[in-house]
Amino acid sequence: MSIITGRGDEGETDLLFNRRIGKTSRRVEVLGTVDELNAALGLARAAGANQEVEGVIDRVQELLVALMGQFACLPEDEARYAAAGYAAVGESDLEWVEATARDFERRGVVFKGWARPGVEHSLARAGMDLARTTARRAERSVLLLHEGGEDVPRVLRLFFNRLSDLLWILARSA
Repeated sequence: MSIITGRGDEGETDLLFNRRIGKTSRRVEVLGTVDELNAALGLARAAGANQEVEGVIDRVQELLVALMGQFACLPEDEARYAAAGYAAVGESDLEWVEATARDFERRGVVFKGWARPGVEHSLARAGMDLARTTARRAERSVLLLHEGGEDVPRVLRLFFNRLSDLLWILARSA
């Protein structure tokens, strides 16, 4: 089966449960930004992040795949999504992001002014900064979706804010 289907040629794309939506919708913007974030983390990972940071990246990428599933499901299909047993990001995942950030902070990572990505000549750190800025854009996209009338659970609205903080810390410590 070819990846080229032609189904999106008229400006729509598929969501879960045979739903179609415009490619310029806020929901698709969220999905695309989360996909970009996942790719940026892949770049940081492939650029030689240390083993501990790579483990954090791996866990975050798992969460991002779950988030893409959640956002690929329209609100009216959320019960179907849950019943199907698909992965979903919840409070415990948000707590993990916060705890991981705090753990790295305790090691001496502190805010000393604006970051200058690349100054350390580390592709892994620069990749983390790219991921951080993409996480901030994902946060804005999620908030726009919520403010546009779609109820996005609070945990999902907070997730990208906390994640971008974690990524800033990891970029300073990678």
